[in-house]
Amino acid sequence: MRIEDLPASSPALPIRRVAVIVPARDEAPVIAQTVQSLLRQDHAGVLRVYVVDDHSSDDTAEIARGAGERAGRSDELVVIQADPLPAGWTGKLWALAQGVQAATAFSPDYYWFTDADVTHDPDNLANLLAKAESADLDMVSLLVKLRCKSLAERLLIPAFVFFFFKLYPPAWIATPKRRTAAAAGGCILIRAAALAKVGGIAVIRNQLIDDCALARAVKRQGGRIWLGLTAKAKSVREYGSFGVVGRMIARSAFTQLHHSAALLCMVIFAMPITYLVPVLLLSSGRHWAAALGLSAWVLMTIAYWPTVRLYGLSPLWALFLPLAALFYLGATILSAFKYWTGQGGVWKGRVQDLANG
Repeated sequence: MRIEDLPASSPALPIRRVAVIVPARDEAPVIAQTVQSLLRQDHAGVLRVYVVDDHSSDDTAEIARGAGERAGRSDELVVIQADPLPAGWTGKLWALAQGVQAATAFSPDYYWFTDADVTHDPDNLANLLAKAESADLDMVSLLVKLRCKSLAERLLIPAFVFFFFKLYPPAWIATPKRRTAAAAGGCILIRAAALAKVGGIAVIRNQLIDDCALARAVKRQGGRIWLGLTAKAKSVREYGSFGVVGRMIARSAFTQLHHSAALLCMVIFAMPITYLVPVLLLSSGRHWAAALGLSAWVLMTIAYWPTVRLYGLSPLWALFLPLAALFYLGATILSAFKYWTGQGGVWKGRVQDLANG
């Protein structure tokens, strides 16, 4: 599986107007870093950053404004308060829609959607635009580099990236011949015309996995999309414990299975067969079974190693993929349980994935 990063920008590319939309709810610890990284983009065109305060209970809005002042770019920053959340919308998508609406008067050529915990290298926007313009793409997205410092992060974050790209092979996403579509919500550049063509954010207003839903909408309308992996955009959000990572996975894992009990049963059967049985065969007492198990473990370790290397970890961490898979299986089962008990998709105090929703 080949995962590409962005090409370097070219001075010959057209100058474009870009509206950056940042939905933010209770992001006081991280929003300043994000805003400053956005205002410092080395972009030849016109840039305006819209931070949408999604009813934060902290000082997110004030801190965002202060970051704009410290960067000396207050005139390029707009901080708005989202209207009350209407029925049938998820909070993030309502905030994005509010940002897009506010940016209409700016007449952008592109919208750049990014999360409030993601910082960007100064050339990231220029490179995103270079990819979009040179390849005539309607949507360019990057899976940002996640924080990977704690024990839980080292065991589970590279596995998250590995499993994500197994579900959504980039080559399948890029080709019009396949229906597979995906994006990564932390960094999405989309043509304004393409967003308008699909019906705007409203068309995916109730989707929990909103990034992939938007990618599907664009591709269904004949749009060309691309997804890559980068270290030029980094999430500074901490996943310091196994519980925090587990809740992050459980928020949307069962949604990924379309709330299907049958698919859940298939996962419960397939994950142990694929990742755990090879390890268990080593202690089977039969040489042929142990040899098969060892071969399978070695192959999955080799496949996983490039992702581990991306995060600068020792190759020994690749050996723990079966343990990470077991954790993800447990989180997926927990996700189904939460959905069936009316606690699905919990995010910052909001239950967003209900059986009757």
